[in-house]
Parts: sequence; C-alpha cells; structure tokens
Amino acid sequence: MSMQHYLIFALLLLNSCVSEKVAQKDFLTERIIVVVVDGPRYTETWGEPTHQYMPFMDSVMKNKGVVFTSFYNNGITYTTPGHTAITTGYYQNINNYGSELPLNPSFMQLWLKQYGYNKNKAWIIASKDKLEVLGNSSNQDWADKFIPSMNCGVNGLGIGSGYRSDSLTQIEVMKVFNDYHPDLLFINYKEPDAAGHQNSWFEYIDGIKKCDKYIQEIWEVIQSDEYYKNKTTLFITNDHGRHLNTVADGFVSHGDNCEGCRHIFCYAYGPDIKVGEEVNQARELIDINATVLELLEIRVKSSQGEVLTEILN
Repeated sequence: MSMQHYLIFALLLLNSCVSEKVAQKDFLTERIIVVVVDGPRYTETWGEPTHQYMPFMDSVMKNKGVVFTSFYNNGITYTTPGHTAITTGYYQNINNYGSELPLNPSFMQLWLKQYGYNKNKAWIIASKDKLEVLGNSSNQDWADKFIPSMNCGVNGLGIGSGYRSDSLTQIEVMKVFNDYHPDLLFINYKEPDAAGHQNSWFEYIDGIKKCDKYIQEIWEVIQSDEYYKNKTTLFITNDHGRHLNTVADGFVSHGDNCEGCRHIFCYAYGPDIKVGEEVNQARELIDINATVLELLEIRVKSSQGEVLTEILN
C-alpha cells in the first residue's frame, strides 16, 4: 500500500470511529430541570406519613421516579449556600445576601461552554433576587463568561429589587417554557421559607401545597410538550430545612446542623431514572450536581459530589 493510500485509509478509519463514538450517547437525557422548594422541613414534606401537603407528587409522581428518604444538606443550611451546593457541586460558606459570587462555575456555565449554546437555552428563575449570583463565578477562568439567562426576584440584584411571590415566578417559568424551550432550567420557590420566618404555620404549609401545584404544572409541560417528553430529567429538592421544634425558635428559623435543618427531600424523574423506587442510602445536595454533569456528559467533572448511580437505569 502506498503512503497516500495508507493515509486515506487511516483517515477513513478515524472518521468511522469518531462517527460511531458520537452516535453512542450514554444517556437519553437531553434536558434537565431542577426545582428548589426553599426551606421546608422533611417532616412536612416526604417525612410526613400521608404526604398530605404534596398530594400531586405523592399520587402521580412518586411511582414514576425515585424518592430519597435520607437526603441532606451537609454544608451551610442557609438559602444561598444551599443553592450554590446544587449549582456548583461544592459546599461554600458564601454570603447569604447576594453580595458574593460562587467560587466555582455552575453546571449551566460548564454546559454552555462545552456545547456552545445560546444563553437562552439555560435559565435561572427564582423568587429571591439574591439568587442571581448563581449564574456567575468569582473564578477568573469563569467570571462573566458563559452566563445563563436569569430572571430573579423583582429585578435581580438591581437597585429597588427584592423578593417576588411564587405565583409571579410561576408565570415567568411558564413564559420561558413557551418562548425559549430551555434545555436547562433551575427554579427557586420561596414561600415555605418566607412564611416560616414570619412565624406563620398556616402560610408555611400553604406554601408547600402551592409549590406542589407549581410542580404539577411543570410536570404537565414535560409530559405534553414533545420537546421535553421522554427527554427530560427532573430533580426536586430543597436547599435547607428548619429547626426542630426543640431547637431555638423551632420552625421559624434555620442555619445550624440540627436534623431539622440538614434533612431535606429529593425526588428524581427522567428517561435514565429508575421507576417507583425509594432510596434509603444517605445522599446529599452536591450529589445532584455530580449527577447532572454525568447525564449531560460534561467532560469537566467539577464537583465534590458523587453520581447517584443507584437511581440510574
């Protein structure tokens, strides 16, 4: 064989191998939605025996995905640190009031860089304005680069902003679904946490119930829209719990290492997720991040978490 023929043969073989590799995608997941219900205790969510405050998740969703019974925030049990653990895969003692960026890039930044998508394919939508910090990083290699689209609070971190009601956040969520069909969507609902801080048990429980209805609307989009159907993995969790009734001022506050603050809920559903199973193995917030990176096949494995292999088909 002449050198010219050898080179042609080698190039054809290489091209064949590359094409075969591209065709062999490990996972069916193409889109990921992460929903964070801010601040309920496990005892009022999946730890409540009848699940009466999350009726749709219990009656419809539970048997179609995986429920974790021993899921924890093993970092700082405040809002911004809890959300940062999910988006970056690292526990960071980050300022809770939106004046500090995460040290590490979010899975959205990693995804936007690797695949080169437009920022409107990745969104952070939050009732709390301070969570706009989740879209950026103080790391010099990532600062102000590959920033997802954001819709947080009244006006993000801008002057005159503030928190908004979850009902308004839900309107924005549905609008983004309709207008942009994002591939990555990270959502925060605040009502359980806000009501807890106001020492209103009724509003706290009502906030959990309303979040169940918002989750139902998201579920129905996933099931009815061909862009998402059979292609979307959904994670639902919370960032922290609240004090046990025997600790400090009880459900009004949070922020320590008591079981009430650390023990949270987590649910997973999708084409690569097992069906109708319960996981009793201890897992934690940063593991969501590691699993998202795995499902998205992101080459930069930037996470302290571990992949939730026990839930994957």
